[in-house]
Amino acid sequence: MLEVPADIFIKELAEVLKKNYGDVIKPPYWAYMVKTGPHKERPPMDPEWWYYRCASILRKLYVRGKPVGVERLRTMYGGRKNYGVAPEHFTKASGSVIRKALQQLEKAGLVTKAGRAGRTLTPNGRSVLDNLANSIMRRLVKEKPHLTKYIGGV
Repeated sequence: MLEVPADIFIKELAEVLKKNYGDVIKPPYWAYMVKTGPHKERPPMDPEWWYYRCASILRKLYVRGKPVGVERLRTMYGGRKNYGVAPEHFTKASGSVIRKALQQLEKAGLVTKAGRAGRTLTPNGRSVLDNLANSIMRRLVKEKPHLTKYIGGV
């Protein structure tokens, strides 16, 4: 999965989440009015941003490989806050957005709690990500045959 470009993977995973898990994973009523963190000036412009964030969280859980908590994800999605003429400082992202996304992913059966260590992927979640990455890589190899070295031949 690491050989698949992250932007393509997240975009297609968001579509899979919307199509296959749309009854469980859906934006809360406040999702269109809320900023994703104090370092942002405006809410996301893309109406599908909730699915992209859920897909991104799933990818981060996969790449990390071990349990990840909300605070660690807040740090990963944080950024530099503009204080006008004062120097910028790093601020963490919104915990509520990440927490609600993880709860929905948990309800969909893709993520599970790992005690107090955080959350990790379930075997079903890992399978969904692996299958999607495999199909993306096979499609990319058909378009660009020089990528065959990354998957050992198709």
